[in-house]
Amino acid sequence: MRLILLGPPGAGKGTQAQRLVHKHGIVQLSTGEMLRAAVAAGTPIGLKAKDIMASGALVPDEVVVGIIADRIEEPDAKKGFILDGFPRTVPQAQALDDLLKRKHLKLDAVVELRVNESALLERVENRVAQMRERGEEVRIDDTPEVLSKRLASYRAQTEPLVHYYSEKRKLITVDGMMTIEQVTGAINRVLSALEAADSAAKSAKKSARKTAKPGKAAGKTPAKGAKKAAKAKKTVKKAAKAPAKKTKKAAKPAAKAAKGGKKTVAKAKSRTIGTKAAKTRKVAKKATKKRAKAVKRLTKRR
Repeated sequence: MRLILLGPPGAGKGTQAQRLVHKHGIVQLSTGEMLRAAVAAGTPIGLKAKDIMASGALVPDEVVVGIIADRIEEPDAKKGFILDGFPRTVPQAQALDDLLKRKHLKLDAVVELRVNESALLERVENRVAQMRERGEEVRIDDTPEVLSKRLASYRAQTEPLVHYYSEKRKLITVDGMMTIEQVTGAINRVLSALEAADSAAKSAKKSARKTAKPGKAAGKTPAKGAKKAAKAKKTVKKAAKAPAKKTKKAAKPAAKAAKGGKKTVAKAKSRTIGTKAAKTRKVAKKATKKRAKAVKRLTKRR
């Protein structure tokens, strides 16, 4: 199963991704982790990313796609994966589509966790207030101000993906404001329905193939005929390619056979004619006898 989780910061994508990983035995692929792993491994694409990152520039989409292409070839990703943090934009989604197409893979679903942004901000505000009351240190990136900026960035860059995947009929929208268990249950129900539909479609295709093939009993004669026809075609091709002398040589037995065939036909015709003549003679004899008997009867009466 190959999935993408969409949703704004704080929607609970990380929690749901981990649950899907355990349930389906698939891997969660984070672009950040994949980049770091590729750099550490010293792969060609990783070295390219290292130079770009060292210069302080953003890693271009083609490099990220290249790293994903390498990562999904690894054994642990054969059963499937969940992409985390990619795609973030429509061009990235298009690049991912091209990659999967080249690898003859398909995206099963894009799960959108839809949330109320005002409620998210309220949650963060409450959490920050509680942490301060307890005397705990609040992370710089875990404040309502930072979250507001991240939400604005999500709306501008990533939200268009909702429309993009909706048009491709890949989008599944789940209410992310429910409890964690309820969100998990909703996702599992939809994915189970998708798996059942895929299984039914595969069975239908298999049945269609079987129906298209002739039965064993009915298919024997056409199969033999097809083999003979193919053999005959080969012979014709060989004959066409053969030099003129060989063709003449090969033609002699054929001519002989043709003559023999003519003689056989002539014999068959003479037999047929002889049979017809014999029948005609028998009929004539019977008619003569009948006439003779009739003449005798008439003579006696007179």
